[in-house]
Amino acid sequence: MAEQMNIADELLTSMEQAVGIAEGTVKPGRIWTPPEINVADIRKRTGLSQVRFAARYGFSAAAVRDWEQKRRTPEKAARTLLMLIDKEPQAVERVLVGA
Repeated sequence: MAEQMNIADELLTSMEQAVGIAEGTVKPGRIWTPPEINVADIRKRTGLSQVRFAARYGFSAAAVRDWEQKRRTPEKAARTLLMLIDKEPQAVERVLVGA
């Protein structure tokens, strides 16, 4: 059985890996970037207005408007959530209401 590392050793190993990644000597484990998405299409499929869509999913109405008008692009985390809303809206609803 492998010996367990203590938290200090784990942190030191993680920091060494981070430095290696930053220097380009270590490849990161996995990098995933969500694709560009059409926020207006996703919102329209929900049947919600911009204001209601924003309120339901925790976005600001201004952000939804700016995304739809292509003045801003959603950050990676927002694009990931938007993809989930598009593909699995019921699952997102369950999570958000704590069910």
